[in-house]
Parts: sequence; C-alpha cells; structure tokens
Amino acid sequence: MPDIEKILKKVRKCVICKADLPHGARPVVQCSAEARILIIGQAPGRRVHESGIPWDDPSGRRLREWMGVSDDEFYSSGQIALVPMGFCYPGKGRSGDLPPRKECAPEWHEKLIDQLPRIELTLLLSQYAHSYYLKDRCCSTLTETVKAWREFVPACLPLPHPSPRNNIWLKKNAWFGKEVVPYLRARVRELI
Repeated sequence: MPDIEKILKKVRKCVICKADLPHGARPVVQCSAEARILIIGQAPGRRVHESGIPWDDPSGRRLREWMGVSDDEFYSSGQIALVPMGFCYPGKGRSGDLPPRKECAPEWHEKLIDQLPRIELTLLLSQYAHSYYLKDRCCSTLTETVKAWREFVPACLPLPHPSPRNNIWLKKNAWFGKEVVPYLRARVRELI
C-alpha cells in the first residue's frame, strides 16, 4: 500500500476531537499522489458531513464553476486533492458553521502534502487557510489578501470561500470575477 493510502486511512479514522464534535467524527478528504492541484478549504459543512463527499454542496458547485471543471474532473481525475483545514464538520454557530477544528492541520497536513509531489497550484480558500499557509504574507483582511493574488501565483492562489453566504462580498468585489476567476480557469486548464 502506498504511503499516501496509509496516511489517508489514518486520517479517515481520526477521532482527535471527537468529544468536541456535535455530530461525531467523519473526516472528509480526497488525495492522490498524481494530483497537480491542491485545494485547502475550511471544513466540511453539514451536507458534506452527511454524504462524505468533499465539496458536495452549493459551495462546491460554485468552486467548480470558478475553476471551470466538471464534477468528473473535480472528483475522478486524480488531479485535484481536497484537504480541508478541519476534516470534520465542526457544527453550527450563530452566523454559519463554526470554525474548523485547530487540531487537524498541524496533525495531518504536512503528512499528506509530503505525499503530493506533483502539486503545482494550491488554492487557499478562506481566512483560515490564508492565515495558516501565508502567515506573515497574509494581509490584514481577506479582501486585501485576495486582491494581492498576483503576489502568490503561479504556485498559490488565495481565494474567498465560495459559500453562498459570500454573495454580498462577491457583488461588492466584482474585480474578483473579472480578474481572478479567468486566471484560475486558465491555470486549472494548464494542469488537468
């Protein structure tokens, strides 16, 4: 069994924070050593928790639209790795889902990413991924970080979360659809 399969098996059995999860542990991740694109998202939502399929929700539909890929390309190509900051659904908060659990990324990300030698583009979706991976290169707001996208390409691209809850942000920041999305689609086409 390849190392990545061994690690994925451990991730999928992970219960580090089980006691703190209102719906129990159900880690959701998709990786292949052949992947050329890595998507680091926030955490599975309730719908994804129930299906066990990453990005199987309206956010995922918008993400695939931004990328210009079909469901088959997204899920079946082996070219796209899906690794959230938190692998399990954290539960509902007052204004949306709770933040991703902090235990997951330090425990699993390096182990998984070390097994993804072909990654040429990493999409960082949400302030949690921006902060964790961009560290001091992260701007003071998500909007400023996404606006600075040219500083991070071609290897990395910070994006807002594709949630329908961000419709107002997308409307206020029309430059994102005019500048970033076309670049993202072209870059994805180069890689898959």
